[in-house]
Amino acid sequence: MLVLGVESSCDETGVALVDAHQGLIAHELYSQVELHAEYGGVVPELASRDHIRKTLPLIRQTLADAGKQATDISGISYTAGPGLMGALLVGASIARSLAWAWQVPAIGIHHMEGHLLAPMLEDSPPEFPFIALLVSGGHSMLVQVSGVGQYQILGESLDDAAGEAFDKTAKLLDLGYPGGPALAKLATQGNADAYHFPRPMTDRPGLDFSFSGLKTFALNTWQNSPQNEQARADIARAFQDAVVDTLAIKCRRALQQTNLRRLIVAGGVGANLHLRQKLKDDCKKLNAEVYYPRPEFCTDNGAMIAYAGMLRLQAGQVDDLAIRTRARWSLEELEVV
Repeated sequence: MLVLGVESSCDETGVALVDAHQGLIAHELYSQVELHAEYGGVVPELASRDHIRKTLPLIRQTLADAGKQATDISGISYTAGPGLMGALLVGASIARSLAWAWQVPAIGIHHMEGHLLAPMLEDSPPEFPFIALLVSGGHSMLVQVSGVGQYQILGESLDDAAGEAFDKTAKLLDLGYPGGPALAKLATQGNADAYHFPRPMTDRPGLDFSFSGLKTFALNTWQNSPQNEQARADIARAFQDAVVDTLAIKCRRALQQTNLRRLIVAGGVGANLHLRQKLKDDCKKLNAEVYYPRPEFCTDNGAMIAYAGMLRLQAGQVDDLAIRTRARWSLEELEVV
């Protein structure tokens, strides 16, 4: 089975081909970073229009890269939510139209399920069951995963997700857009002892997250600092350390509460090198293993959508001709494979 995957949930257009036997065949990704940088954040209408311009050319390029034709495609998967409604509708409409024209089945995929399954694209994928830390854009959550579609949310963000907090803190430090990677880079120049930020919600039971107050703490610290380049770097370091420690503490709790010894980390923040090292060290102490997708698959991409779609299409799950997208959608509502 050869599945074409289309991702268009926010500001990246991703297309990929995944084969049931050969794995990932080809993938293309276009980022809208330059388009939105002028505005300091994603403009939904501009994102939708750019997906319209880029999706079909990327599909053609991906097919060409793989040496495949439309007649080789067995099915199509696309991101149906959660995400920006306009952006989702572009990808869904194109995918459904191609599926109808090519007379192949199609299925809408949950964006976070795509991230959750992205480590399965690697040479040494994790086995079920495991704990998943999903830190992507507007989402931060811990999920107990027993199988495809068997998801129990153990904890999630009550306000700003980790990625949002990174971007907003970077903005208040005038680091530009996208802010998360810029803040992480600047943090390497910071003094770890200059400031100490709180680790929110770690002094109470539970696995939920809250990073909004941490962002405010960073703002107050910056306003009361010398506001020079070293202070900027020190605050970036203190903020990153606080987020990473908080995520690590909750991951340890989740592993201990469930008695599981496998942790996967996916989503954009999962590419953060400081987080990776911290979780590696913690998991070693717990005799646990930690898995990541390769950095290019931490951010939004078509490969994860194609892979998730392949699993569901193989299981006989097919959507009807209606085009359905959802801005909000719980992982726990998904069908079991």
